[in-house]
Amino acid sequence: MSTGPGADSAPAPKPEYDDTHADAQPQEPRGGTFRSLKVRNYRLFATGQVVSNTGTWMQRIAQDWLVLSLTGSSAAVGITTALQFLPMLLLGLYGGVIADRFPKRQLLLITQSAMGLTGLALAVLTLSGHVEVWHVYLMAFLLGVVTVVDNPTRQAFVAEMVGPQELRNAVSLNSANFQSARLVGPAVAGVLITAVGSGWAFLLNGLSFLAPLAALLMMRTGELHKVERAPRGKGQLREGLRYVAGRPDLVWPIVLVGFIGTFGFNFPIWLTAFVDDVFHAGAGTYGLLNTLMAAGSLAGALLAARRGTSRFRLLVGAALLFGVLEIAAALAPAFWVFAALLVPIGMFGLTINVTANSGVQLATDPAMRGRVMSLFMMVFVGGTPLGAPIVGWITDAFGARIGFLAGGLISAGAAAGVGLMLARVGGLRLKLDLRRGHRHVEFVPRVAAPDSAEPGGRAAEGPAEEGRLSAAA
Repeated sequence: MSTGPGADSAPAPKPEYDDTHADAQPQEPRGGTFRSLKVRNYRLFATGQVVSNTGTWMQRIAQDWLVLSLTGSSAAVGITTALQFLPMLLLGLYGGVIADRFPKRQLLLITQSAMGLTGLALAVLTLSGHVEVWHVYLMAFLLGVVTVVDNPTRQAFVAEMVGPQELRNAVSLNSANFQSARLVGPAVAGVLITAVGSGWAFLLNGLSFLAPLAALLMMRTGELHKVERAPRGKGQLREGLRYVAGRPDLVWPIVLVGFIGTFGFNFPIWLTAFVDDVFHAGAGTYGLLNTLMAAGSLAGALLAARRGTSRFRLLVGAALLFGVLEIAAALAPAFWVFAALLVPIGMFGLTINVTANSGVQLATDPAMRGRVMSLFMMVFVGGTPLGAPIVGWITDAFGARIGFLAGGLISAGAAAGVGLMLARVGGLRLKLDLRRGHRHVEFVPRVAAPDSAEPGGRAAEGPAEEGRLSAAA
């Protein structure tokens, strides 16, 4: 249901992504980790998504196993993954234009139906014994094309369901939803593949999309937060790019997410290499490591849901720690140290995604949100076809440890660079204070306000002037 009077015509949210200073950022209403679920429309949406996400994870495992069974080639599995992500890299921005131009609920009814049909088509081909590897390639590519529209539409639709005040919590719960399915889906897929074959996993995935379709149809449209749609017109794609280019509070989080998504999130490559080459273990160990990462990601999503703000310092700090932890894991002397480090790596990786996602959405004009989120997802997800071959080559040529170390170094370096750029744009400088009882490291304004002197003659560390970015630690 609506979050309060006037919800049906809620005004565009003001930027909440620390674009002034911490005190100016409105606080979200308190109500617990799961407060967004009090909104009926979002509760329906989340229920449908947990079912379809479980099916999606089942299909991912079954699809990879089927390709490996048909070809005996790991490279063929990589081609399947690249084909699924390639449309987002090539066409992602056009998906955002469509998301801004048409009603999002109706678009989701179309895209979710199409995604279900790809699963059913693979099920028919596999269960009938006629499946060939090019069928899987084709379905992976078609699924990627549908995702180009579905992803930015689904991201932007969250704001219409819960409103700006609960957006961050809802984005966090979406991530928790996805990670919960990640714990269940692969296990179910493994049982199904062993017992009756991959075809049944595809069938259940196709049928799982009935849940989100039913949820969308059951929503009360009068309780959605109305957002003005972009009219038809030329140059809307360029307009979206110009909008982002003129907003440092959007550019730099997207740049940071791009570096980390391209070079820091290649865990299938690293984990398989560590299991096979470093620890000389089998598929069970690989499954354990994935489960540990998923558990950390789920914990990160639930912790993010409790926080009430999206701030640059949290994004940059999480990215820096993410890179440092990857470096530590690359150098881990024993299996149990490596395995234990995957939990916080998963937690901070999820924190990066949620903080950047919700922060960018809140800082964006609602009429531009689809285009901005399509750019966000294009950079974050679309970087995989570019980064995976590079990271894979480094891992093959120099070993698993060097490959993982390279990803961690790039992630940490990107975090440090973006943090310094945000401080520069926001008129801030890094302050070190080693005195007891004081914050040791923080960003403060380069020039203190002239009327902000404290007793004793020391200048107060007031906020940067109105309108500037702030990364106050």
